[in-house]
Amino acid sequence: MWEPLREALRELGYVEGHNIAFEYRSAASKPERLSTAAAELLRIPVDIIVTYGTPSTAAAKQATTTIPIVMVGTGDPVESRLVSSLVRPGGNVTGNSILGPEVVAKRLQILQEAVPSLSRVALLWNPENVSTRTTSSNCKRRISWPVS
Repeated sequence: MWEPLREALRELGYVEGHNIAFEYRSAASKPERLSTAAAELLRIPVDIIVTYGTPSTAAAKQATTTIPIVMVGTGDPVESRLVSSLVRPGGNVTGNSILGPEVVAKRLQILQEAVPSLSRVALLWNPENVSTRTTSSNCKRRISWPVS
């Protein structure tokens, strides 16, 4: 999953082992280990932390307010309190989101345009997940399906 990042950095002149070093930490599918992994990175120390997903970003944010954190593949970072807003994240966290309300609503709109005869879409989600709670409520408001 990290190869595209390494490849893009190589294209910019960053060569692993020459002018950049990567330190990887994993919670091994045990979220309770994320804070320990983040603390290990701070002891090295590192110049930047790249996280994948909301839980690892939250652990990194809790561990430091000074080292920049670039989040990848998070849910709704505003609702999760990782950033103040998408336009002006504030603090030391920035990056992208895959499940923000606007993104999901746009995906449904594109689906409706791609399949005009579409009249019913099933959604499966975890209501306890902050990202899906905000996503599902916003999609209902933003997308109206033609009724036949």
